[in-house]
This record gives sequence, structure tokens and C-alpha cells, in this order.
Amino acid sequence: MSKLIAPSILAADFANLQRDIEMVNKSDADWFHIDIMDGVFVPNISFGMPVLDAISKHANKTIDVHLMIVDPDRYIKTFAALGSNVLTVHYEACTHLHRTLQAIKAEGMKAGVALNPHTNINLLEDTITDIDLVCLMSVNPGFGGQSFIENTYSKVEQLKELITRKSASTLIEIDGGVTNKNAKQLVDAGADVLVAGSYVFKSTNQMDTIKNLKALANS
Repeated sequence: MSKLIAPSILAADFANLQRDIEMVNKSDADWFHIDIMDGVFVPNISFGMPVLDAISKHANKTIDVHLMIVDPDRYIKTFAALGSNVLTVHYEACTHLHRTLQAIKAEGMKAGVALNPHTNINLLEDTITDIDLVCLMSVNPGFGGQSFIENTYSKVEQLKELITRKSASTLIEIDGGVTNKNAKQLVDAGADVLVAGSYVFKSTNQMDTIKNLKALANS
């Protein structure tokens, strides 16, 4: 399967959100990546349900929602109703991960699990076959524009090995600091989905940046 590019809407211009959504619609991007932060699990607050609802009305590609919140189980049905196609919860926020994954799938969404930079891949040993996507945080979660953590390459390789060994069909997503400088190396290590925020939205020609990133990831 071709490698996917998911622009992170956290880096978009909130005063011109519809314009940026339409740009992603027209671009070679595959998914919209939307970060929901509660100011508790991470030291920042992003946008909530009304903004996601507005994005869903205009987006015509897969909506990939990344919950950086405590107690995500409370909102699974809500995010399904708001049009989420992939719902990712943090391993560190889930006391009963297996139950959370089942609840996400019961609402018709793909179930994702995000791991913070310090969280060991081996903790997914018992659930990997139930996970549709693992989002490896390649920066500390909470803020855009941070520098890429170099240890990520080795984590991608470890995760790929686990997926292969367990005969799982889990996708590997990388979130944080993705640019044209590391995209190819991440894909070569085993990544399937690249989330790019500041790199896309702060570029002078966003559609070209997405097109070139997609070409690089699939070269």
C-alpha cells in the first residue's frame, strides 16, 4: 500500500480554517490529522467538539483524530458521531486498553493507540492484533513545531518487528517533527502514515510541500 500523508490541523491558520481544510482536500494528502488536547493529559488545550464538527462538514478525506486527553472512554461515542474515521487514544491514558479498543471499534471507527516517546513498544505485545494503527510520538505531545526525537527510528523498527511477528495488520503512524529530511528514513524503517504540521502549514506553497512529501515517502 502507498504511504499516507496526514497534515496536522493543529498547525493550520485557525482564522482561515475553512481555507486550509479546502487546501488539504485539493492536495495529495490522504488524511486530516486532528489533535484534541485537554490541558490535563498534555500541558496545552487545542480545539474541541464544535471545531471538529465544523471540520467534518468540509473535509472529504479520512478524519484521523488523536485524543491527548484523560479518560478518553467518556467521549468515544461523541467522536464517532462527529465523523471520526480513526480514533487514537494514548496508552498512558487508558487503564483498560483492550476494553477501550473494543469500544472504539463498536462505534465503527478504526482503533489507534499513541505512545509517548518514553513508552516501550513491548507494552503493546498483548494488544497489537486488536490495534489498527499505532501512533509513535516523535516529539513530546502537547505542542507543535518541536524537534524530532532521533530514537524514533529504532522504535519504528521494533514496532514493525512486533507487528510482523504477531501477523497483525497494524499501520505505523509518526507524529511530530516530520519533514523532507526524515520522511524517507522513517518509511524505510517501517512507517506507513506521516503526520506533518508546521512543515506543511508554514511552507510557502503548502500543496507542493504535501505533494513532494508524498512522492518522497513513496519513492
